Amino acid sequence: MFDGKSLAGWRETPFTGRGKVRVENGKLVLGAGAPMTGVTWTGEFPRSGFEVRLEAARLEGSDFFASMTFPAADSYCTWVTGGWGGDIVGLSSIDGRDASENETRSYFTFENGRWYALRLRYSGDRVGAWIDERQIVDVEIGGRAISLRYGEIKLCAPFGFASYGSTGALRKIEYRAV
Repeated sequence: MFDGKSLAGWRETPFTGRGKVRVENGKLVLGAGAPMTGVTWTGEFPRSGFEVRLEAARLEGSDFFASMTFPAADSYCTWVTGGWGGDIVGLSSIDGRDASENETRSYFTFENGRWYALRLRYSGDRVGAWIDERQIVDVEIGGRAISLRYGEIKLCAPFGFASYGSTGALRKIEYRAV
């Protein structure tokens, strides 16, 4: 999905106060925004039955740096990586509760400058997410209300990435049907 050389297939997400998006040395860099910076996929993307893999690093800052918005059922959801001050991971939103308030919330210490292997799998009724082979999220969403957190994150739909007040870097972005 990312060729390491250009924004081909992506567009800058039109967040208010966004930072600069650039491609350098094989990575897609989301500069710190006030508050968010992001990219949105412009090509086709499946509604279910997919797995996304990438590597991501928070280069500077202390909040989320590679949060992934993806299609889920007849709505969209965001896998938050390092929100609410840097260590909360989970899905926003399930049954009207964001990642800091629902059962997918977990804590993960991210180090600035370190690359993490991220993987998200959505099967139509279940979402799983891993950081460096450690499963962080495993939740049944069939029959539940799935939505995006209030605000501009909706601009990442149907598929995209965002950082919040932090500089994030992405590379090796790929997806496959499952």
